[in-house]
Amino acid sequence: MDGGFAGGEGLVYGVARSLSGRRWLWRPSDERRAQAIAQRLDLPELLGRLLAARGVDAETAGHFLEPTLRALLPDPSVLMDMDAAAARLADAVRAGQCVGVFGDYDVDGACSAALITQALRGLGCAVLTHVPDRITEGYGPNLPALERLVGQGARLIVCTDCGTAAGAVLAGLAGQADVLVLDHHKSEGLPPPILATVNPNRPDDRSGLGGLCATGVAFLAMVAMVRTLRKSGYFAGRAEPDLLGALDLVALATVCDVMQLTGLNRALVAQGLKVMGRRARPGIAALLEVAQAKDAPSAMTCGFALGPRINAGGRIGDAHMGLRLLLCEDPIEAKALAQQLDGVNRTRQDVESGILDEAMFQAQAQIDAGRAALLISGDDWHPGVVGIVAGRIKEKFNRPVGVAALAGGMLKGSARSVPGLDIGAAVIAARELGLLTSGGGHAMAAGFGLAEANRVAFHAFLCERLAGAAALPAVPDLVVDGSVSVAGATEALAGQIGRLAPFGNGNEEPLFVVPNARPVRADRIGREGNTLRCIVASADGDSRLKSLLFRAEEGPLTHALMARPAAPLHLVGQLRAEEWNGSTSVSLFLRDAALASG
Repeated sequence: MDGGFAGGEGLVYGVARSLSGRRWLWRPSDERRAQAIAQRLDLPELLGRLLAARGVDAETAGHFLEPTLRALLPDPSVLMDMDAAAARLADAVRAGQCVGVFGDYDVDGACSAALITQALRGLGCAVLTHVPDRITEGYGPNLPALERLVGQGARLIVCTDCGTAAGAVLAGLAGQADVLVLDHHKSEGLPPPILATVNPNRPDDRSGLGGLCATGVAFLAMVAMVRTLRKSGYFAGRAEPDLLGALDLVALATVCDVMQLTGLNRALVAQGLKVMGRRARPGIAALLEVAQAKDAPSAMTCGFALGPRINAGGRIGDAHMGLRLLLCEDPIEAKALAQQLDGVNRTRQDVESGILDEAMFQAQAQIDAGRAALLISGDDWHPGVVGIVAGRIKEKFNRPVGVAALAGGMLKGSARSVPGLDIGAAVIAARELGLLTSGGGHAMAAGFGLAEANRVAFHAFLCERLAGAAALPAVPDLVVDGSVSVAGATEALAGQIGRLAPFGNGNEEPLFVVPNARPVRADRIGREGNTLRCIVASADGDSRLKSLLFRAEEGPLTHALMARPAAPLHLVGQLRAEEWNGSTSVSLFLRDAALASG
């Protein structure tokens, strides 16, 4: 391997503080395990090392590289209450009942609601849908909306991506309609007093499937329902629904809800991206076109091109727009909806930028004060963008953070966390203690509401509960997988690395250091000019490599890439093979740089 792939131990090229203030550390790898993987599967040494460094062994490497549902899909019945839910859904299909689907205003909520709605409509059920307005209704089921669904004829209500913590609300439907919950959010209490709560994160569930998003749970519920109908002979003379065709929704939701891309999730996303690549769903096809995503869809496409646009409707627009787009069957209507969402997303970006500076200022002050967790708020901030701002602050400061909008003496916010610190559990515990009026979530993200009078107490609780964050570096370390020269950064190498995709939480895309590269040209590109395209040359000038830096605001990193004459740099980034106009080239997607002399 050119440049010596194995990084070894300790600092990468001695970089204790890069241009963005990070330490660079080599990712540990088990050499014996790497060799065993490479030998058993007849793989290049590079892949063996990358797999071993991600905890994969020789027995599981085959399924990791070629994840299939045949090998990894569990029996849905392992989930608590799944059999009861499947039986009631099957009854609704056989009776041709009207079903109400109550979703959520984020990507997982829209995708899970679309998956269930499409499957039930395909089997002859009339399906009514409702997505709550973030501002006027808030998160989760509310009785007026549920009773409207019942009043329109729904005899079964399915709450998806919500409902686990809504026992008091759902109890209000007793005697009016049966209720099912298909969710994944954590709860420390008893499940709601309803027919079935299918949630791998409920305290008494032993399925081991807690890493599924709500759309993954919904997919398993549809599999179980179809199996129940099949056993009863329902499909004699009838076609079964194409559930595999809905895997595009599962992939999109799994990535956007930042679920770990290992095990079952890896298979769901890998197969779902193949379905998405066929562009058979008019809504997703239109959104891909609007986002100018011409290549084969990837996890990055889901997270950066599709997800923000679907989320935009629920954040600052019509909460139902994302679900309507995913269910749309008319390509012309789908194109119009996709364009609307694209416009709403641009507005969302403007709203976000309007509060980001103040939020960063508050965050820095709390970091300087030594707070383990951050809690930031502002008068009249838009509740629809606080989650995005929380994510940006988490990225910059490497701390769990809650960002809230203050209005009428109440704070309404979203929280984001770093790996190893469960923000969802912390928020639920705070709610159980009476510090919050509402709250729930999962390990990496949560939502919360509280009276302004409880702000100081809630912040203190978070700092105590998440005290381990105080030991984290102010800027997260970069963990580097290997070293490659400018000349060694080839399409073949990028192709080998790409075999580990889909990349995301739990399977981070490998980072490589390209040492002693000299920038020779840099141009700002993109609609807003905030992407920097930089050509770097090897020390001898004989080889060149294209590199790209996103969010290229003014700062030491951007300045070093644009300076002329430029100093030699060690660069860190992801190597990817890109197709454009029928040709393939390799690019380094930059994450950081350090002066080669230092």
